[in-house]
Amino acid sequence: MRVYLLVMLTAAAVTFLLTPVVRRLAQVTRALTPVRARDVHTVPIPRLGGVAMLAGLAVAMLVASRVPFLGSVFYDTSTAWAILGGATMVCLLGVADDIWDLDWMTKLVGQVLAAGLMAWQGVQLITFPVFGLTIGSSRLSLFATILVVVVAINAVNFVDGLDGLAAGMIAIGGGAFFVYTYLLTREAQPGNYANVATAVIAALVGVCLGFLPHNFNPAKIFMGDSGSMLLGLVVAAAAIVVTGQIDPATVSTGQVLPAYVPILLPVAVLLMPLLDMTLAVLRRVRAGQSPFKPDRMHLHHRLLGLGHSHRRAVLIMYLWTTVFAFSAVALAVFSPAQVAVGAAVAIVVAAVITYNQLPGLRHRGEETVATAPDGVASAPATAPDGVASAAATAPDGVASTPAPSRTSRPTTPHEEPSR
Repeated sequence: MRVYLLVMLTAAAVTFLLTPVVRRLAQVTRALTPVRARDVHTVPIPRLGGVAMLAGLAVAMLVASRVPFLGSVFYDTSTAWAILGGATMVCLLGVADDIWDLDWMTKLVGQVLAAGLMAWQGVQLITFPVFGLTIGSSRLSLFATILVVVVAINAVNFVDGLDGLAAGMIAIGGGAFFVYTYLLTREAQPGNYANVATAVIAALVGVCLGFLPHNFNPAKIFMGDSGSMLLGLVVAAAAIVVTGQIDPATVSTGQVLPAYVPILLPVAVLLMPLLDMTLAVLRRVRAGQSPFKPDRMHLHHRLLGLGHSHRRAVLIMYLWTTVFAFSAVALAVFSPAQVAVGAAVAIVVAAVITYNQLPGLRHRGEETVATAPDGVASAPATAPDGVASAAATAPDGVASTPAPSRTSRPTTPHEEPSR
């Protein structure tokens, strides 16, 4: 565990220290996010944050490869370096987009190429640890790998719409993923806890934690597509590596680690981004638009529309990510029945918190009419003609002259009172 924490802290420190340098670089190259109709910021913000994140990931993986505990898993296979190579490709693609605003088709082609590079170097989805299913065709395996990676990349990209949202959600989900892969390694390899996926996820969590202080509201820098696509690719790659390491013949639903958790966990980690992306694609296709056309109807935008503040909307998304991700991880320790009960309680608590934090509900008590001790609302004394006769009191306690009464008709919500 200490080695993985070292990897995490290394990634966090490098990312944190380099982010101000990258911010200055973004200002020099004019890689600024303009103020658009769908955005919530009011001034242009530097992006290119993914460059600092890539540096943190690379240095952390280099340190991990030099530690004797992890050295063998880094050099026995090319998996770790394939993931870093794919991350570098999508980060450079994102840098180009952050500077020149590439069209969606160009970005999609670049994402496919990056996923294909990883698959070519061995990061492929070959087996599913459910029902002993194995992808028999190399072409089908390549297609499945590219599909999973591209979906994850765009899911994280779609949810990156508020300060600190994507970095925080991936840090939480990645933390859950790290706990699971560590438990899985201890269960499958009691004498050796070294694992590529665990090291990569530890580095990814560190990258997010190092970037978050600069990115949380009010953000000094955005991660841009260079960062969001990097996060999505690394999460997907780690999920593929973990899934491929499960032997369906040795895992049963009666064991401590249920067979379906390797499939369920990546979905749980990315559930909020995947849900947001699915709703966005359906919404845009139904309207006859491109699935990649930006709009202001994402889940975080809806929370803002309900009246939540920027920070509160982000924290609510954090809360739901925590519920889903750690509920899936709990399956590695507790029985499905216990997890179901705990998840149900957590969902109810999260729903109550989300509902009670609505500004209209929190301030409703301030808008109610004051009531007398006996529970009967006190009403102002009225003159015979129905006009309130209570007068404003001057500071010295002497009642000021009441305003002349006049009869006025009630106004509708869309009308201004008569003057």
